[in-house]
Amino acid sequence: MPPSTDTLKPQTLLDHLDRGSRWPAPCGLTLEAAYETALAVRQLRIARGEQPRGYKVGFTNRTIWPRYNVFAPIWGSVWDSTLTLCEGEGRLSLAHTCQPRIEPEIVFGLKGTPATGATLDDLFEAIDWVAPGFEVVQSHLPDWKFQAADTVAGSGLHARLLVGRRTPVRELAADANALDTLLAGARVSLLQDNQLAEDGQGSNVLDGPLRALLHFTQTLRACPGAPDLQAGDVVTTGTWTDAWPVAPGEHWSARFTSPLSGLSVRFTA
Repeated sequence: MPPSTDTLKPQTLLDHLDRGSRWPAPCGLTLEAAYETALAVRQLRIARGEQPRGYKVGFTNRTIWPRYNVFAPIWGSVWDSTLTLCEGEGRLSLAHTCQPRIEPEIVFGLKGTPATGATLDDLFEAIDWVAPGFEVVQSHLPDWKFQAADTVAGSGLHARLLVGRRTPVRELAADANALDTLLAGARVSLLQDNQLAEDGQGSNVLDGPLRALLHFTQTLRACPGAPDLQAGDVVTTGTWTDAWPVAPGEHWSARFTSPLSGLSVRFTA
């Protein structure tokens, strides 16, 4: 089906986000144009009072690229209206989401803007805390069949983000190399109602969450019109497993290997 002209309008895309409704057709945009459109949607959200709280980075997990026909990372914005903080057990509403799925990830909180031409060492100095996270992602196209540009125009597939216990980065590692090694070597078990759904590992996401953050920092700064990272931003770095469909009433948990803390969520309508 050819793209609808209306589908490409930022206000129409925002209306679909608000309703949790499906698009009538793929966006038909180039990747560059999709980012331009996503940034226009971002401005509409700011204009109506929403506050950006950071970024989500998607498709960093190379093991799932063939499954979704997307072969490089993408990113979108996280909002005060989509971000929830907890100390290990949270609740999220799935109201007005479209074909929602859950992803266990590692989230970074920043205390400053990374240096120009940032290295892993520079990123380590800019990180305030590290936390487990559940991102709820969504697709506005049937059966999760899309092109990369559709995921970008769809606000990076972002719907919700639950962030668990936030651990100061220096309680986990003394330097960037130690943090990189720790996170890349960590594993997670994703469970639905105490039944194992899938195991994953940190190295799945571009060889480790810290390296995924580095890639994102470079990509963000190369995108015309994109705001740079700021103190207080949260950045979630990509799922360690496949994205699993979720529904109201379900309870999901992520058991990360020590010293990373676990996270659980109960979904409501």
